[in-house]
Amino acid sequence: MTRNIVILLIIALIGGVYFWLSNNDEQNAKVSDGTKSNSALVSVTLPEQLSDNAIVGKRIFEAKCASCHGQNAAGQKGVAPPLIHKIYEPSHHGDESFQRAAALGVRAHHWPFGNMPPVDGLTRAEVSTIITYVRELQRANGIN
Repeated sequence: MTRNIVILLIIALIGGVYFWLSNNDEQNAKVSDGTKSNSALVSVTLPEQLSDNAIVGKRIFEAKCASCHGQNAAGQKGVAPPLIHKIYEPSHHGDESFQRAAALGVRAHHWPFGNMPPVDGLTRAEVSTIITYVRELQRANGIN
């Protein structure tokens, strides 16, 4: 019995150290301009140039999405996941996934952030420009 307790304590200790180390890495994440962000979950490299549609999408993203998904879609610790992540590559989450998420919300399934509510006041056309922006950021970060 005592041996089982010791093993459980060791496992808990290892898990705690892993959790602490992974959170420490997230807190030290840097955005592409080199400044530290305490809430960004990933480091995002910005493309040299955005298309016209992506520029429009960036403005809408900043107004409707960045409060949760962070600047340049880098996510925010404890709030929402980064969209600049392999999970959101086009082959796993196609453009219609983003359309449906904005219109209907999303039940939590990849991340421990909870459910995403629908985003009021966005048209399909506006979401399309946001998708263009996110996809251009993803490509600049090796996510195709």
